[in-house]
Amino acid sequence: MKKPFLAIIISILLVLGGCTTHNPKQKPNVILIFIDDMGWADLSCFGNIDAQTPNIDKLASQGICFDQFYVNSPICSPSRVAISTGTYPQRWNITSYLAYRKDNRERGLANWLDPSAPMLARSLQNAGYATGHFGKWHMGGQRDVNEAPAISTYGFDESLTNFEGMGPKLLPLTKDETGKVGRIWEEAEILGPYTWMQRSEITTGFIDAAIQFMQNSKKAEKPFYVNIWPDDVHSPYWPPFEDYGIAKEAGKRGLYLAVLEAMDRQFGKLFEFIESDEQLRNNTLVLLCSDNGPELGAGQAGELKGYKTHLYEGGIRSSLIVWGPAFVKDEATGTRNKESVFAAIDLAPSLLKFTGTKAPEDANFDGENLINTILGNEKSSHNAPIYYSRPPDRKSFYGIENLPDLAVREGNWKLLCDYDGSRPELYNIVNDPGEQNNLANEQQDIVKSLTEKVVNWYQSMPQLETEEINTPVQ
Repeated sequence: MKKPFLAIIISILLVLGGCTTHNPKQKPNVILIFIDDMGWADLSCFGNIDAQTPNIDKLASQGICFDQFYVNSPICSPSRVAISTGTYPQRWNITSYLAYRKDNRERGLANWLDPSAPMLARSLQNAGYATGHFGKWHMGGQRDVNEAPAISTYGFDESLTNFEGMGPKLLPLTKDETGKVGRIWEEAEILGPYTWMQRSEITTGFIDAAIQFMQNSKKAEKPFYVNIWPDDVHSPYWPPFEDYGIAKEAGKRGLYLAVLEAMDRQFGKLFEFIESDEQLRNNTLVLLCSDNGPELGAGQAGELKGYKTHLYEGGIRSSLIVWGPAFVKDEATGTRNKESVFAAIDLAPSLLKFTGTKAPEDANFDGENLINTILGNEKSSHNAPIYYSRPPDRKSFYGIENLPDLAVREGNWKLLCDYDGSRPELYNIVNDPGEQNNLANEQQDIVKSLTEKVVNWYQSMPQLETEEINTPVQ
């Protein structure tokens, strides 16, 4: 019997398109991996020759690497706010890492992210997604901020975090070369249910919880959005016990590299889980990047200037990898996008478009929908300038005195200056990614334009008064 004409056409299309197919009636799954304190050049697929990250490299070889992707702060908490909300963290008065209540007040910080913020997770949850957060949170809670909202308040069905968050916790044990076991956090400080686990294996703990969550979501026939936010490569560095002695001999950098490789090995389990399940492989988009630049003496940013806490490129540029065999354009697979300039604030509106999810009416995203760039269909960039302000407690850090207060990237140009627009530094960042040749004197018209923009932007952001610090949630 001859095949029906339609069946023949479908067969031809499957051959031409390869074996990977996506059912458009199924909502796509999304996994966002946000690594703590990893430098732009720390993955071997981004140039690291001192350590190997084969599992993440494989992800890159099957997806797209983006060379000019930025996070929106050079430090933890505000960077996490930006990627979660699609808005500048300055809008929520979170401009540095959250700590004790007194420390937050002295730095003009809120104690936690306002639950009314337009969370990507909540929008997806409202659209029928199962939503899970596994790993570091650090957007409010712990230390003496014990009335912060639970992670579930922000649109997550399930969570498992570390110390900096409210809800169930997976906490690190340490073991040195002598076999001595210790704890980073004191038990008396800990709020909520918790479990102890070796720090060198703790990413596996978060991945195991995420895999179980994804399996349950699949059984329930629900698409999932999952955060996996490890903090392995944030100090203090505790590689596997068998590697600790040798790594320690190589100093801080040696410990860091051992932890980096151990983290990559643990991610192999997650990637194998996704790839071995045809339904998941053909319906899942994975995005991986770092929340800010590296700690001095540990991670590296290649030729980029600066480190964590700095508004120079090394503090804010992040190594983004996007993987999704059914979604990434075939011609883009295994490529590097060196041209497109965009930021973490662009991910929320882009992923809402990708999943066909309606944004909240009052979202007011600072980010833009760049899903076609993310999937390799085009090489567009963020149209508006991308703005930055430094952490208020980091005017001088890592041996650099009197750091710039503000920064803006627009087109090929990047400007840094102080709050009043003084001391401008201007770089053609495409020609000079290391920010070595200050062109402020030669390009005064560009300096004037960008200075006005970034100063006006910063002045438009809310400034938190002491009495406006978060009040307890009722």
